[in-house]
Amino acid sequence: MENRKFDLNIEEILEDWEIYHGIREIIANAIDEQVLTNTKEIEIKKIGNQVWSIRDFGRGLKYEHLTQKEDDEKLNNPLVIGKFGIGLKDALATFNRRNVNVKVKTVHGDIKLIKSTKYGFEDITTLHAEILPPSDINFIGTDFILSNVKDSDIEKARNLFLKFSDEKIIESTQYGDVINKKGSKSNIYVKGVKVAEEEDFLFSYNITDLTNTMYKALNRERSNVGRSAYSPRVKNILLSSENVTIAQKVIDDLKEYSTGLMHDELKWIDIQIHAVKILNSQEKIVFLTSLELMTYGHVLDQIGDMGYKVITIPENLRKKIRGLKDITGNILRDLDQFQSEYTESFEFKFIDICDLETDEKEIFNLQKVIFEIIGGRPKNIKEILISETMKKDFLSSIDVNGVWDGEKIIIKRDQLQFVESFAGTLLHEVVHAKSGSQDSTREFELALTSLIGHLTAILLKNNKNKN
Repeated sequence: MENRKFDLNIEEILEDWEIYHGIREIIANAIDEQVLTNTKEIEIKKIGNQVWSIRDFGRGLKYEHLTQKEDDEKLNNPLVIGKFGIGLKDALATFNRRNVNVKVKTVHGDIKLIKSTKYGFEDITTLHAEILPPSDINFIGTDFILSNVKDSDIEKARNLFLKFSDEKIIESTQYGDVINKKGSKSNIYVKGVKVAEEEDFLFSYNITDLTNTMYKALNRERSNVGRSAYSPRVKNILLSSENVTIAQKVIDDLKEYSTGLMHDELKWIDIQIHAVKILNSQEKIVFLTSLELMTYGHVLDQIGDMGYKVITIPENLRKKIRGLKDITGNILRDLDQFQSEYTESFEFKFIDICDLETDEKEIFNLQKVIFEIIGGRPKNIKEILISETMKKDFLSSIDVNGVWDGEKIIIKRDQLQFVESFAGTLLHEVVHAKSGSQDSTREFELALTSLIGHLTAILLKNNKNKN
């Protein structure tokens, strides 16, 4: 086979590219070939003074690959880095501009770069690839031999690849990988090539499923890609994660929301909710806001006694998680949910009226007279029960003497020692039954005021009749 010249149609382009940009493209092509052919790891090694070899063990580069066109094989494989055959020509142009000598060795022929006049236009000189007979007809793969390359150029290029970094993938999802970042900065990779750095991210990420916006944002340099282009995919990656290590790191970071030291991913409410769901599926948690913690700090003992631990979350997150379930179907516990479960878990020790002492029975039976005074027993009160035990008010930890549970009034037995205590507790719970409201609410206060007024009017009338 005689020597042939292949016009690359390149004059002087990509002035901003450095040598390491061109090396990056050669490495990317080698990695792609390794992926496509499932061959052994590529080799990057120094073979002389400022001479480096970058070799894959695939099918071998052909001169047809020097044309700029879409590669269907790469377009249809989600794991490869390159797509359009532009990178190789850009690399060769950069090497020519930066005085890097290039030799390519494959079974299909050896290739070197030369300057030559353009066919039919002798006044124009362009970069050509000279195609020579193969120096080794049994050669496997493609070997790029680059001369006049510093060690630092190779190192800069290698540092752009996840493959050669010390960062470890924690979890792979359908959208990409969550990576345990190395150092203070997070790296954003697209299909294994670094395109951006983040100062305030918790993890590094490798995006493997690109959006249309990302395709448009990826320029030929694969650099300076804005956060707005890749942040939706970072969200998708985290929302698809089910890894416990990732969840714990996210939750630990969420605890820093009040200090302002929380990483940027945790400022996305969707990620906060997902983190809470994962943690709730792993442990028994009650989620409180800082205000609740300060106001109801005394309930921590009750929470701890029931085997739960407290995680502090922002108020807006508390509103978002109310009524939601975690990834295993368990309810997320805020203060209201825990209070409800606490109330339902309490067991009363009811006393049969027949077992009361004689004086206790006499006081208990006064309920009929009391109801007559206030105009009759409300229809929604089905029963009046006596219990030996009574739960404390959850939010105040104060012992309560009675409770209205929506159908019946339960009164603690010790209230039967005096008429005043029994009558007061009974009427207090009657007001709850009539108003349907809790203590300290306007509805409860209005109902209580009305009852006091009614009783006062009766007393005044009776007093007047006596006189």
